[in-house]
Amino acid sequence: MNKKIQALRGELIVSCQALPEEPLHSSYIMSKMAAAALEGGAKGIRANTKEDIRAIQEEVDLPIIGIVKRDYPDCEVYITPTMKEVDELMEVKPEIIALDATGALRPGGLTLKDFVGQIREKYPKQLLMADCSTVKEAQYADEIGFDFIGTTMVGYTKQSQGDRIEEEDFRIIREILETVKHPVIAEGNINTPEKAKRVKELGVFSTVVGSVITRPQLITRSFVDALHK
Repeated sequence: MNKKIQALRGELIVSCQALPEEPLHSSYIMSKMAAAALEGGAKGIRANTKEDIRAIQEEVDLPIIGIVKRDYPDCEVYITPTMKEVDELMEVKPEIIALDATGALRPGGLTLKDFVGQIREKYPKQLLMADCSTVKEAQYADEIGFDFIGTTMVGYTKQSQGDRIEEEDFRIIREILETVKHPVIAEGNINTPEKAKRVKELGVFSTVVGSVITRPQLITRSFVDALHK
């Protein structure tokens, strides 16, 4: 593990993403979000698309977890689903590439194991992060050789419907930590400083926080909802 990645240990990674339908959708704005995150003490960035990543790299010198979100017909996987997205990301060479590791088949019926094999063959030195939704998925991703295990998809799949990362004092994270050998990155519903502190205490490698920092429309909605309860 190189020094740049090692510097993420115990630190905050800020997810700077805005989809086309969102008000802040702009590579320039995401680069400024990353600059603000750096100013606040973040040690890494998670970003979507090579365009955003390139703009962020010009603004800050922080390790990046890169993804491409893209929908394919009759496919549940949308986070870096095919080699096309991996190739796009490799044009800007993020330190880590994250991909859906929920077990759903990719376009053309490709399995997760076969897809990882293809990536390893083409880009043998590239670090990979598994975006998982259950403990079993995390264990499988660990077995097939992902470099980092993430909890990104908890609550977003049929098999994890209704789950929340912080239930029973972060039970899912604790179970994953107890049963995998690769570093675990906590992500998903870590929306307070107290939660971030707690998952660090449990032993995660680092923590990704997104919407509560970088999606002002959702932050605003939480205040509005509180006023109207």
